[in-house]
Amino acid sequence: MFIAASIALFVSMILVLVRLYAGPTLYDRVLAVNSFGTLTVLFIAVLGFLNGRPDFLDIALLYALINFVGTIAILKFFRYRALGDVSQRPDTKGAE
Repeated sequence: MFIAASIALFVSMILVLVRLYAGPTLYDRVLAVNSFGTLTVLFIAVLGFLNGRPDFLDIALLYALINFVGTIAILKFFRYRALGDVSQRPDTKGAE
């Protein structure tokens, strides 16, 4: 049953990669990258269960945290064109 789940996850990952390539907007592509990261976390967890290695769950959780922070950073960069403190930029309103 877990082999079928891993095959289904792999097929879903391929479909998400197709969506990443075909996405017409930036937000479609960011959503596809985030979905790919989520599917990767699930795939690592299932693979760890199949191999009898429960420490793969720690790796999957770490990858999930990196995926979340990376998605937030990408969205912030494309909104503000900077990753640092936006209020300190000289071209923002209210700056002298």
